[in-house]
Amino acid sequence: MRSLFERLRTRRLTSTFVLLGTLSIAVVGGSFAAHGVRGQEKQNESTDATPLKVANSPVAPNEFVKIAKEVGPAVVNINTQTLPKQSMNRNNRNPHARNPHPQNPDGDNGGGGGDDDQDGQGNFQDFFNRFFGGQGPDQGGGDGEDGGGQVRESLGSGFIVDAKGYIITNNHVIDKADKIYVKLSTDPDSQDLGRPARVIGVDKATDLAVIKIEANTALPTVKLGNSDSTQVGDWVEAIGSPFALAQTVTAGIISAKNRTIEPGASGQFQHFIQTDAAINPGNSGGPLLNMNGEVIGVNTAIYTQSAGYQGIGFAMPANTVVEVYNDLISPSHKVVRGSIGIQFRPGLSGAVNRVYGFKNGVLVNSVQSGGPADKAGIKPGDIITTIDGRQIKDGDDLVNEIASRRPGSSIRLGFMRDGKPTDATVTIGDRDKVFSDMALQQANPTPEEGSNAGESKLGMVVRDAPQDMVAKIHHPGVVVQSVRAGSFADLTSLEPGLVIIRVNRQPTGNRDQFNAVVSKLKTGDDVVFEVVDPRRPNDGINYLGGTLQ
Repeated sequence: MRSLFERLRTRRLTSTFVLLGTLSIAVVGGSFAAHGVRGQEKQNESTDATPLKVANSPVAPNEFVKIAKEVGPAVVNINTQTLPKQSMNRNNRNPHARNPHPQNPDGDNGGGGGDDDQDGQGNFQDFFNRFFGGQGPDQGGGDGEDGGGQVRESLGSGFIVDAKGYIITNNHVIDKADKIYVKLSTDPDSQDLGRPARVIGVDKATDLAVIKIEANTALPTVKLGNSDSTQVGDWVEAIGSPFALAQTVTAGIISAKNRTIEPGASGQFQHFIQTDAAINPGNSGGPLLNMNGEVIGVNTAIYTQSAGYQGIGFAMPANTVVEVYNDLISPSHKVVRGSIGIQFRPGLSGAVNRVYGFKNGVLVNSVQSGGPADKAGIKPGDIITTIDGRQIKDGDDLVNEIASRRPGSSIRLGFMRDGKPTDATVTIGDRDKVFSDMALQQANPTPEEGSNAGESKLGMVVRDAPQDMVAKIHHPGVVVQSVRAGSFADLTSLEPGLVIIRVNRQPTGNRDQFNAVVSKLKTGDDVVFEVVDPRRPNDGINYLGGTLQ
């Protein structure tokens, strides 16, 4: 009994000690927790922090600020609408898309013409993209078709040069537009597209255009500066509406001058100022300004692989802009340029210069029949060295000098023939007419030209296939010797070495047969070549074709 009582008391004491121990641990833990919370609260206290205040110290405005305030009101936002049209040709190409063979703005399809060069390939055109808003997926395409039956809208910039409402912009901003609207910086910021504008004149060769809006009061204008006096490294400022963000100001420097971004005929009158001022889609047509607030260029193009700013932009120099503008507001509303009707190839190797005995000048490649140079006795192989006694440095120098002369005026042309200096008086022709006549001659060759029909119509030179080749391929034909880049033959995938045995099912067993068939072809005809590759005669006959343009 006693033993049982002692055991119960022992258990009771044990339970009591366990309970007391548990309570002690809880008390100690709670104390530590409370201490931690109070420590954390103390750590997050911010009573010693000083409130911030906005400084009210005035900052002297720099030149960029002054220019933006002074010129900004004269910079406008241009909106265009192109209405849906019934497409006549579903294979039309986008006139604003990347194009390795850009269309010659003067209509000379890949050749020279009025004192032109013949290198119109535009090898860098994949990177030099004309730009303005509205070419993204939300604005529809730019291929000249109906775009799914929807109105195509585009954006660009421009600037007022006459208080009566005359505005300079890029031709590609308003090209093919059915409706043009201009929004001033002072117009309400609403969904309204702006004031209607009309086209005064355009010049595709320089990608410039003049439009006009009606105004009841005098409008703010800009001043045109002397772009020839600018220097590489000068500060510049650009104002425009990139991505429809009106009155956007960016700054940079002149990176280079006299940049030609489209080699050949397409870029003959486009010698740009290069700048690193940020230029993006929508800036096109806006001003590039010097530190006097004067326009020294019209923002026109960018070098990009991402369709956005990459630090390389191009502006048409103001001196060129002034000349073009004055022609476009004249009664004729067009730029008239001179031409003498020759073709030449730029960038000849030093070996050519040494063999033909000249350092500076232009080697004439061809002369338009009946053109100004032809009438004056100029012949292929002549080396033009001077105009009115002034030495000609290169093809660009020649083109600029001739183009600046008025049609009907005369020049004294100095040239070398067979190593002997001579000269002739040449009457300047109208460049547009000279090119038109040349195109007509190419489309309708004379009987003499018919003997080289493959070259004049198709852009390739052929010769009779030798007998051993005929025996190898079991077909008589003509061998393609050379193909002019960008020509119909080139676009049809003909290449040197292939043997043409038939054209449109008609045998071309020799050069005479080939020329007889080709001379009858005309624009719009479907042309199919039956060709054999003598390197792989077992592949049989291949059929290459296209529509002659």
